[in-house]
Amino acid sequence: MDVRRRRVAAQLLDRTHTLGLVGAVRHLVAVQAQDPAAVPLALRARVPGATATELETARHQGELVRCWGPRGTLHLVARDDLNWLYPLVKPNPANSLRRLRQLDVDRAEPARAATALAGQGPLTKAELGERLGAEGQAIVHLAMLAAAEGLVVLGPERAGKPTYVHAADWLGAPLPTRPRDGALDRLVARYRAAHEPAEPADLAAWSGLPLAPLQAAWRPSTADTREAGPVVRLLPAFDEYLLGWRTRDHAVAPEHRKLVHPGGGIIKAAVLVDGRVAGTWTRAGDGIDVQPFAPLPDLTAEIEDLRRFAGK
Repeated sequence: MDVRRRRVAAQLLDRTHTLGLVGAVRHLVAVQAQDPAAVPLALRARVPGATATELETARHQGELVRCWGPRGTLHLVARDDLNWLYPLVKPNPANSLRRLRQLDVDRAEPARAATALAGQGPLTKAELGERLGAEGQAIVHLAMLAAAEGLVVLGPERAGKPTYVHAADWLGAPLPTRPRDGALDRLVARYRAAHEPAEPADLAAWSGLPLAPLQAAWRPSTADTREAGPVVRLLPAFDEYLLGWRTRDHAVAPEHRKLVHPGGGIIKAAVLVDGRVAGTWTRAGDGIDVQPFAPLPDLTAEIEDLRRFAGK
């Protein structure tokens, strides 16, 4: 079977499912959200008929939560999955403590950011920094320390800026931090449903978890093995289709790697044609500016759907 076509289908990029926005995020386990502007575009590519307004509503109602997750990076996670997933992928406090020492922050305790946020509603980085008496990266790492204890998540963006909120205020209770029995088995099954064909090393790279326990939890797959038909999609920067495995070889030809991933942690928005990146793109007013690697199929339908999603 064709690996690319199977992964396109597993990633919902063929749009043959009717899961809705929350269901799509749940299926994907977690959606890369380091760039908050890319998240709506990633879901638009997978959920037919979805709108940016619907996504904003799900975020404001706490159905979808932006938090630190796999690989220590920000992801969007369905609220119902946080109880079992978050303890597996929560931030490592050692990383933040080390950085705070480098920044000469003398009060580096988890309760500091949580106390500043309690009862305050979502606060921007600047607002939180004012309450903490901190600035720059110190604010983020103080928030991450609290997040490692299940006390802080991110709220919806305000005027394009991230916000931080006490987990108990936003979700009704702090997030659990001790892994539940069976959580690793669940992660393996859920990851494979959204990424098959895959191997334990792929899940280790995606999750940031050690390889050995993932290998031990690996079982014969019951994931859908269907293949997608012809698919043309405009994927955002940092899309899960480009980040979900230990390599991007299935998606990007060797001669195009530097064009899609030029370095510095950048992964460009991509034109996907039948599971292969055939160009990159950027916004240009109400349209897009495409940098093709080869002749492309008609992108009119995708461009029009981008406008529809944004309500333009």
